[in-house]
Amino acid sequence: MVGSSLVRIFQKEQPTSELVFAGRNELDLLNQSAVEDFIRLQKPDIVINAAAKVGGIHANNTYPAEFIHQNLLINTNLIHAAWQNGVGRFLNLGSSCIYPRACSQPIKEEYLLTGPLEKTNEAYALAKIAGLEMCRHYRNQYGVLFHSAMPTNLYGPGDNYVGENSHVLPALIRRFHEAKEAGLDEVSIWGTGKPRRELMHVDDLARGVLFLLGLENPPDWVNLGTGVDHAIQEIAELVKVTTGFDGEILNDTRKPDGMPVKRLDVSQINTLGWKAAISLEQGVLLAYEDFLKGMEAGTTRL
Repeated sequence: MVGSSLVRIFQKEQPTSELVFAGRNELDLLNQSAVEDFIRLQKPDIVINAAAKVGGIHANNTYPAEFIHQNLLINTNLIHAAWQNGVGRFLNLGSSCIYPRACSQPIKEEYLLTGPLEKTNEAYALAKIAGLEMCRHYRNQYGVLFHSAMPTNLYGPGDNYVGENSHVLPALIRRFHEAKEAGLDEVSIWGTGKPRRELMHVDDLARGVLFLLGLENPPDWVNLGTGVDHAIQEIAELVKVTTGFDGEILNDTRKPDGMPVKRLDVSQINTLGWKAAISLEQGVLLAYEDFLKGMEAGTTRL
């Protein structure tokens, strides 16, 4: 999802850029020698790390070993190969889940490593923190412009709608759509509906990346988000209206809520000159339209 958005936005807004990319079938980022060979042969000026093993609460709880192992390998292989082969600039994409579970809201960059992580995504967060710290230390020691951006929860074209392994918004879109198609009277959502989430359309992220690459001296890491959050219940109601589902919403309180509140402080990136532009209402509509197109074409990841 993120990689395809970056290609789409760069081709539209930076048409003179020469893009070099490889899908997972062409390059195994878990294979150190393969990554080193690819970077050495392609000789990129800039590397953007948009790769990760990702998932929602269920996937993170069920497969923590895979999450920490694969994400650590992706980060270390790419960052070290970029340095070894003279790449001058490396932009690492992390996640807002790197911050402590109980830190003050909204979450400032300085809150990193000031408290315990949320247990439901601890393995993923630790791997992402390691990537951020690698970039910071390589920048300090070697003088390379390696830096990181911490996006909030993302959604949009190319999202993952695979059952319980998807994130909250794509999971809701699929659930309400299938309930409407089946003529069901109700849809169950995980937890109380009270936790709040900040959601950003992936094309806003891509434009944020483009903005950061235009800065001569960017921060070691910076939050990228909308600065606005919504209760899961509100998000579910919006998806219900957008998909045209007429039934009731039930809360399955036997399922975990996850982190109670997670909203990024985006004052630093706003001060630098960038703001997210796509509202949640507009973004959910765009995401659902893309979901329907993908269903018709057989390309939606189900």
